[in-house]
Amino acid sequence: MLNFPIKGSFSLAAIALLCVTVLRGDELQKVTIEAEKLLTPTKQANEAVYTGIEVTQKGIELQGAKASTSVYESMSALPGVNVENVDSRGLAIEQSSVRLRGVKSSMGALTVEGIPNYGGNPIGPRDYLYDMENMESLSVYKGAVPADIGTGVGSRGGAITLHPKWAAKEFGVDIAQSIGSDDYTKSYFRLDSGVFNESGTSFSGAISYAKADKWRGEGELGPRVNANISLVQPLGEKATLKLWYNHNDQDQNLYRPLSYAQISNGNLKSNYKNDYNTALTGTPSQDIYYYNNNKGSYKNDDLLAILNYQINDTFEFIFKPYYAHEDTQIHQGVTSGGGRIQMRTRDIERYGAMSEIDAKLDNIKVALGYHYENSLMEISTKNYTTSGTYAGMGIVGTSGTTYIHSPYAKISGKEGNFNWQAGLKYFEFQDASSLGYISGPAPSYTLIRATDLDRDEQTHKIWLPSLGLSYDVNADWQVYASYGKNFIRPYSYMPLMNYYQNNRAAFQAIGMGAQDLFDGYTLEESDNFDLGARFKGEMIEIAPTLFYGKHKNLLTTIINQTNTALSYQQNVGKATSYGLETEINLFINDVTTLFINPTYTNFTYDDDIKGMVTKDKQVVDTPKWMGRAGVIYKIGAFELVPMVRYLGERYGNATNTEKVDDTWIADFRAVYTQKNFYEKSTLKVALEVDNLFGKEYISVINASDYETGTTTYQQGSPRNIMLTVGVHF
Repeated sequence: MLNFPIKGSFSLAAIALLCVTVLRGDELQKVTIEAEKLLTPTKQANEAVYTGIEVTQKGIELQGAKASTSVYESMSALPGVNVENVDSRGLAIEQSSVRLRGVKSSMGALTVEGIPNYGGNPIGPRDYLYDMENMESLSVYKGAVPADIGTGVGSRGGAITLHPKWAAKEFGVDIAQSIGSDDYTKSYFRLDSGVFNESGTSFSGAISYAKADKWRGEGELGPRVNANISLVQPLGEKATLKLWYNHNDQDQNLYRPLSYAQISNGNLKSNYKNDYNTALTGTPSQDIYYYNNNKGSYKNDDLLAILNYQINDTFEFIFKPYYAHEDTQIHQGVTSGGGRIQMRTRDIERYGAMSEIDAKLDNIKVALGYHYENSLMEISTKNYTTSGTYAGMGIVGTSGTTYIHSPYAKISGKEGNFNWQAGLKYFEFQDASSLGYISGPAPSYTLIRATDLDRDEQTHKIWLPSLGLSYDVNADWQVYASYGKNFIRPYSYMPLMNYYQNNRAAFQAIGMGAQDLFDGYTLEESDNFDLGARFKGEMIEIAPTLFYGKHKNLLTTIINQTNTALSYQQNVGKATSYGLETEINLFINDVTTLFINPTYTNFTYDDDIKGMVTKDKQVVDTPKWMGRAGVIYKIGAFELVPMVRYLGERYGNATNTEKVDDTWIADFRAVYTQKNFYEKSTLKVALEVDNLFGKEYISVINASDYETGTTTYQQGSPRNIMLTVGVHF
């Protein structure tokens, strides 16, 4: 365990470096140092204030092979971002935990050029759909979220915008092959046609294949097949049409989580490689833990178009229609009924469009837009015996068509050294009604209507203002402030329906149906404030940010006043967050760069949760201290990058009694680059070692923020070695 002085050194170093640089900037040695940017400040179009951070292609590559298949892993070096993964290859999908400033990423937005990607059960983004080799960069907004980013389920967990590597104007071919521990392999191929006709048409096509053995237990991650196509077509001198299609298809066996008893009191070492059973026993209560009874199959198709039309020198029209389809089945063993297999099905179709008109008026920019979407989410469970025989319907979580209506406006400008902007979004979510059924007796299990399981149509509305202001002190440094209201629409439908059905008789005895529980669901909200500075000198770049957030209507466990044996979630909780996150780059000389990205987060409950003492306790799975640091050292054609990750102590429950110790993890990456390898081609060979010293630690905490007794834990991956050889022609 680190004492305070060592922990505090992250932030003290950041503050000291800023003060020394500003007060003594004239004493800095004036040298010119060339360095590729890993992180840069960013803003959306028609904005004047930088409120986000962009991770460049170089920054994505620095995170290694796992970042090539996981959006979250590609941004894991950012301060304020905690990525916990059960596997170091980026192939264990929906088994990770990611938080931005302590808020789950599932409560945030993930978009491609502003177009939302999300689903249900679990709610939130699907970060595993893309090969990040097909992206130029990604932008991350952790506080105020720009109004033109499509927030399909919400933005309380921040927002991420992916910027595709559109079809290039020049012909090019990229080939890469990765191999590694536990039979890991990934093959990647991309072709850019270049402009091939007089109308300026260009297209790109990419495909990859990846798989690996699980590092513990029986089973595989994959195969994963990803394909991506883009087309760029100029339409005269004033318009351009871009088309983009992405397909992802993956199978996987799941990792088995541990209980707190299995990881505490020195028990982690003996349970570190514990996983699902490798053989069937014939006993249902044991065979629910058979590895092949815990698996998933995930298929997604996403299609979008972007039309830009420059009406004149003042006005531009942008239109972005899109379509997305998800087809997923997940099998998991459950203890109910003496032991059976539950199959969760997600059949989700989403159609939508974003339209916008932009105007540039002297020193002012204005954008008016509208986001519309309708989606059909058929999410349900079915039960099977451990031998595979159908055993009746489980839960109908959602069905019917839902609608999003979201007009927005932005205005920005510049007056002297002042930059300013304001945005306003209206978000309306029309949730569909759902009819309830129960299964009849065996063997047919015919569905029977159950009106107490019905859920009514509901409409949720919210206004989302945002403001930003910055001042350029001089050419080297800037101060800024921003505010934004964020939200997340109602979620956790399946757990609530499952709890009601398991306690149906008790609820009916006090005159309550499922709708009475859903009447207590509403939008979670947060008000977010940032105050920061950015300094860019010859030998140092530093960007500290103070942040503060007030969170309300959080999904919280309550106790029923009529029958105190019943407890379930409702949107009544409150919490407060504040902290400091800092980006520091030190350019020691032409060949050596030091980066340090520390974060301090105090995120606590405002009140006791009924039945639990939680007031002023740290929110679940939110370390107060965390950070990443490393050195980029170039020697000839080689680049050596030792890195270290620090994750402070965390808690697996709201009462902070299930503590997980802090940990340091070391990683190493070496890259050899040879230009003009063959004619004009470039050869790149990368060797990476994750968890260099084989540290045994807990990576993932699977927990609800506001309940207790249901938390599980996942071991972090041991030492893992991967080699990638790539050629660009």
